[in-house]
Amino acid sequence: MGDRIFVRDLRTETIIGIFDWERKVRQTLSFDLEFPGDIRRAAKSDRIEDTLNYKSVAKRVLAFVEASECHLVETLAEQVALLILKEFAVEWVKVTLNKPGALRGSRDVGVEIERSRADYDF
Repeated sequence: MGDRIFVRDLRTETIIGIFDWERKVRQTLSFDLEFPGDIRRAAKSDRIEDTLNYKSVAKRVLAFVEASECHLVETLAEQVALLILKEFAVEWVKVTLNKPGALRGSRDVGVEIERSRADYDF
């Protein structure tokens, strides 16, 4: 089965970076999130209770990221993946984190990771 739920270009601001100036200003980050979801039950019932509510996932990720103060995008991406796996009990998650403007001459840079529940001891 290949059903997937996704959120694209989820933007927020947080403290992130290794340089002194980055520790003093909030920078914009953009996330793409993807996780499995068998949508057949929700498609049949047409009820939000029968699916994983992507708005709930997005609100939780935004709250977490806005409160974080990681140095590396790698750390933050890993923490977001772990959060989604634990709190929403999906089998796997793909997190793409973009940091626009981080590299002169580039639109953005970032990381993309995929994690599964099997990667952790839950």
